[in-house]
Amino acid sequence: MISDIFVRSCAALLWPFGKIIRCFCAMQRYLGGIVGRVRLRGSMAGARMRSDGQIRSKLVVGLGNPGMEDTRHSVGMAVLAALAARLNPGERWRGDKQVSGDVMVAEVRGARLVLLRPKVLMNINGVSVAKAARKYGVQAEDIVLVHDELDKSLGKMSIKHGGSARGHNGVRSCVACLHADVMLRLRVGIGRPAERMSVERHVLGRFTAEEQKVLDTVLVQSVDMLLSQLSKEDQGQSSSSPAGGRHGAL
Repeated sequence: MISDIFVRSCAALLWPFGKIIRCFCAMQRYLGGIVGRVRLRGSMAGARMRSDGQIRSKLVVGLGNPGMEDTRHSVGMAVLAALAARLNPGERWRGDKQVSGDVMVAEVRGARLVLLRPKVLMNINGVSVAKAARKYGVQAEDIVLVHDELDKSLGKMSIKHGGSARGHNGVRSCVACLHADVMLRLRVGIGRPAERMSVERHVLGRFTAEEQKVLDTVLVQSVDMLLSQLSKEDQGQSSSSPAGGRHGAL
């Protein structure tokens, strides 16, 4: 009986403090929301504007097959994941049915950077890319395609300014759907298969344990190359489009 009275007395004494704590937490959430909105406005205000008054956006796409991100053919998706981890370590990808892919948005050097992982097969990746370009108001010349390259050995990578697909089905799909071939391309080498292995089996296969060690370095270097290239473009140092390059109307 005495213990019950004691417990009720303590509860009565502590109840106001609990109410104060709940109010404090609610106020903290409210203020946190205000601060977040202020930061967002500040970052957007500093973003570079296009001639039509819209915020300039760039689209970086990791070409590949959904559900097969760890295969050689989807190494572009692996690079994109590494880029996302560098830019927004705590941010999560969100599925967007409107663009048939997973999307993440970041602010980089005064521009909005949209990262896209298509959720359609490699051969029709361009469908997802074209949808995202329209939704975010990105022109073909502001799109970067990251993809595997058979003609380069693992550990090699290069930037290509537009041009033909050179036999890559994912790039070919993007060119067809965007009606343009001026997209910047980061080509990540995966090497050609051994003599007795077909190209299809090679590209759809996973990296070996030894190749994975090289790949870890490749991912870091690829992200460095991407960020460096984007910085050059912001400073107006990018190379001109290839002669005869097609600029599509999105």
